[in-house]
Amino acid sequence: MEASNVPALRQQGAVTAQSAGPKSGEYLTFRLGSEEYGIDILKVQEIRSYEAPTRIANAPDFIKGVVNLRGVIVPIVDLRLKLGCPSAEYNSFTVVIVLNVKNRVVGAVVDSVSDVLELSRDAIKPAPELNTSSVDTSFITGIGSVADRMLILMDIEGLMSSAEMGLMDAAIAA
Repeated sequence: MEASNVPALRQQGAVTAQSAGPKSGEYLTFRLGSEEYGIDILKVQEIRSYEAPTRIANAPDFIKGVVNLRGVIVPIVDLRLKLGCPSAEYNSFTVVIVLNVKNRVVGAVVDSVSDVLELSRDAIKPAPELNTSSVDTSFITGIGSVADRMLILMDIEGLMSSAEMGLMDAAIAA
């Protein structure tokens, strides 16, 4: 599914943008296990069905390998493994969200894509502050509330360009 088709998934009337703010905007929502996440729709290039990537020797477990996407070699990151979720089976719902992060194309494996939601500033609460070194909340930008759903909003660009991911040169990531 091309990114231009993604807005067709938009849930009409869920939340309307009443006030402009840096956090308000459209988010692509997806599932990792039983949790629902949201990322800035402007970072999404396209959504593809999962295909087994070519494994890279000595890569961390969360980097599944690379695929050739119309002549561009794209690293594929399994967000379930990266974020410490229990590993899930790859099935017909498993998709790769192709992202454009700092002018680099990266794929993110997720369990399924839900929809595109427009969230107002009022619908987004600050990320929780946890005083423990075992929980990294630095890539959580907030918690979005839509009816009875809670979305964990992620800074996908910050996560994918972080030094520990090893996907980008330090000069590009900075």
